Amino acid sequence: MLFRSVSAHSGLGIAELRQHLLQAAQGQTARRPLEAGFRMAIDRAFTLDGVGTVATGTVHAGLVNLGDELQLLPGERRVRVRSLHAQNRVVPQAQAGQRCAVGLAGVDKQQVDRGQWLVAPAVATVSTRMDVALTLWHGEPRALRSGTTVHVHLGSATTMASVAVLDPPLLEPGQSGRVQLVLRQAVGAWWGDRVVLRDASATRTLAGGQVLDPHAPARYRRTPQRLAELDALQWPQAWQRLQSLLGVAPQGVDLRRFWAAQGLAPVGDLASGVLHHGDGQSEYALGASQAEQAAARVLDVLTQFHQNHAEELGPDSARLRRLSMPRLPEPLWRALLARLQTAGQLQVRGSFVHLPEHGVRLSATEERLAQKVGPRLAEAGFEGAWVRDLARDSGESEPLMRVTLARLAQRGELYQVVKDLYYPPATMASLTAIARQVAALHGGEVVAAAFRDATQLGRKRAIQILEHFDRIGLLRRVGDVHRLRADSLLFAEETA
Repeated sequence: MLFRSVSAHSGLGIAELRQHLLQAAQGQTARRPLEAGFRMAIDRAFTLDGVGTVATGTVHAGLVNLGDELQLLPGERRVRVRSLHAQNRVVPQAQAGQRCAVGLAGVDKQQVDRGQWLVAPAVATVSTRMDVALTLWHGEPRALRSGTTVHVHLGSATTMASVAVLDPPLLEPGQSGRVQLVLRQAVGAWWGDRVVLRDASATRTLAGGQVLDPHAPARYRRTPQRLAELDALQWPQAWQRLQSLLGVAPQGVDLRRFWAAQGLAPVGDLASGVLHHGDGQSEYALGASQAEQAAARVLDVLTQFHQNHAEELGPDSARLRRLSMPRLPEPLWRALLARLQTAGQLQVRGSFVHLPEHGVRLSATEERLAQKVGPRLAEAGFEGAWVRDLARDSGESEPLMRVTLARLAQRGELYQVVKDLYYPPATMASLTAIARQVAALHGGEVVAAAFRDATQLGRKRAIQILEHFDRIGLLRRVGDVHRLRADSLLFAEETA
């Protein structure tokens, strides 16, 4: 490497340095395209007469125009661009690479601090835990270990953080690897942002690196699965990163969060076979091979459920999710069930899921008997109807009544709370609505005494119903209380 003397005071070597930098810049492609969402790291804020609050900083990505709405990060505050100065002159537009002064409407100077970002709302994201590709300074006397406290510099922000070395287990001087930074304060961070680490006393620089994931997980952060995801995030192009990530992420990708973390608007179409969900509120994708594996897992679990619970129609969808794909996001779970249903690989009846061949057909005698006892079941109310009473009132044999009601329960048309005690769906829907109301009044818990009073049932019957709700997945028994499962959709539509 060739070294030359440079002096800012005398001008020695400045022209040669400028030429060298220009040549180096011409050989580089822009890390942050102008099409990226606007981001400016704020390093100063002040007030000007006739202008109001002004924030200055370096534009890291994108374009901003007069009148644009921006967001202050960290935080939720929205502001409007009242005026723009770039490179010391008034401009209608500023862009990446420029020093910029932004006059802001809708915020006081005291609400703007060094270290914050002004960003386009579409790419607003903050981090308290980020995974970083890091290189330890070769002159460091010792390796970087997990638990080390450091100063993190990113944009114009500085905060303390704790290091968790991911891969390799120890980062030796001059070595590169992946680490997780657990920040003490939230900062704006996006893929590719440069970070600098200094020691706890801020007296020397330890390492430098690049953000891979500003939304790093607290759990499973060193597993082979997670390291494969970090490998995927090291591709140079955002579209390559997404395609690679879809190939290794068994729980899918939150597309909105992914593109915000890249600082970009969505680019390109998803590949064939990718399971996609988008409803205006959220957007997720599951890679084609991952979707095939998830489908196979669901069908295997459903087959096993039918073998172990032949008398039931099938689990409700929330219970099946807990048994087969508990970490799959709810929107992707619904999309997966819809795909399997469209393909004829399973059927959904109400909230219950079953294999097509597991459906139950009634004989003509059973159909006649079902119609005969239907009104009596409805009249029984919250007490339910016993097999012996229905057989006596209808003049039918008790064994025939027991078999018929069991088959109706298997079809999902009745609910057997305890042996020989049945409820029709309408009554069960009313009971689940009461359970949800009780849970709302008791912090998510369905207290037996409160449920008993709300239904005006005896304590024994109330407890029997609550235990039935535990079995079918509406509630979860925790010690002596029953907690409402937030993901259960049992009768949710009927009671909404």
